[in-house]
Amino acid sequence: MVVPLITVIHVIVCAFLITVVLLQSGKSADIAAAFGGMGSQTAFGTRTAATVLSKATTWAAIVFMFTSITLSVMSSRRGPRSGSVLEGTRPAPTKSAPVQQKPPAPEPQPTTPTR
Repeated sequence: MVVPLITVIHVIVCAFLITVVLLQSGKSADIAAAFGGMGSQTAFGTRTAATVLSKATTWAAIVFMFTSITLSVMSSRRGPRSGSVLEGTRPAPTKSAPVQQKPPAPEPQPTTPTR
């Protein structure tokens, strides 16, 4: 009962995290900023107060990591009964190339003595 609840929370947090990240505007998205063209800014942008979106991104990332680790630990504790997803499949038949036969070597011609 706990695993489905954590999975639902994980999926909701994933969707929320994607939305929040896409809503944010980039900091100094100019190409000159990548090469130091913005002389008045610090290395990671100006020092401004964190916006609501950046705080939401931080908390969503923390919850995402926590649920990811929790689901990973819970799935590893299930033991050997949770096998591979490919456990019941059959291997694909292998196709071998046809054997190439060498053409028969020409028989040596008898030599006739010339006079």
